[in-house]
Amino acid sequence: MRLAQILPATMVGLILFFLAFPIVVVAIASFSSATYLTFPPPAFGLRWYEAYFSNPDWLKPTWVSIWVACAVVVLATFLGTLAALGIARLPKGMRVVAAGLILSPLIVPGIVVAIGIYYAYSRYGLVGTPIAMVLAHTCLAVPFVVTSVTASLSGIDPRLEQAALSLGATPGATFFQVTLPLIQPGVLVGALFAFITSFDELIVALFISGTGAVTLPRRMWDDLRFQIDPTIAAVSTLTIVLTAALMGAAHLLRKRAEQNRMATSSAAP
Repeated sequence: MRLAQILPATMVGLILFFLAFPIVVVAIASFSSATYLTFPPPAFGLRWYEAYFSNPDWLKPTWVSIWVACAVVVLATFLGTLAALGIARLPKGMRVVAAGLILSPLIVPGIVVAIGIYYAYSRYGLVGTPIAMVLAHTCLAVPFVVTSVTASLSGIDPRLEQAALSLGATPGATFFQVTLPLIQPGVLVGALFAFITSFDELIVALFISGTGAVTLPRRMWDDLRFQIDPTIAAVSTLTIVLTAALMGAAHLLRKRAEQNRMATSSAAP
């Protein structure tokens, strides 16, 4: 019996170690004092973090990525929330078709999506512009918002909206005073995933970023191709920390949404 308990835990531990080991190696290498990328480091220091924060060639793509990701959050959250509300009110057959079309960017291989976006944007001269990056990343981020908001909507008792409407509230007032507060955690989770999707996206950026909208992942890709600078380990570590923090925030918001859903269900007659 004891072996049956220890063996699964050991296997899970080995799998987690296998998955996390490359991240640990990169994080340790980012504190190396060597002039080249090596592991284990001969000594430790913050040399490559200082090199990142003092180098405009790294800071400019970082600000481009942040600007694009923030714009994507606004657009994707707005469009994704509206799409989720619309899908929830469609008949079941049409709901499946509409959801499949909106979620198609998650199903189609990324390289296929990138090629399609490149050919579409090249006709209108958008390749190499920040606007192109915002629009392309919005297409990739909207499905995450739709999925998150749809999950929140599924836990709402429709009688709450009907009660508000029957008491004289307008559809707009019902949405902002009843529906939106209930789905707010799902909207925020979708916004966080939209930011992560845009900030970490590489494949589409390789096709349409050009020289005028180089994002941080694209800059990291170019650095790996043409030179192996330990600065990339520091950048990778900062990106991992940011992504982990946002994922943790999304997890907390999901727990809050579940608590709200349970409280609403228990309060409903």
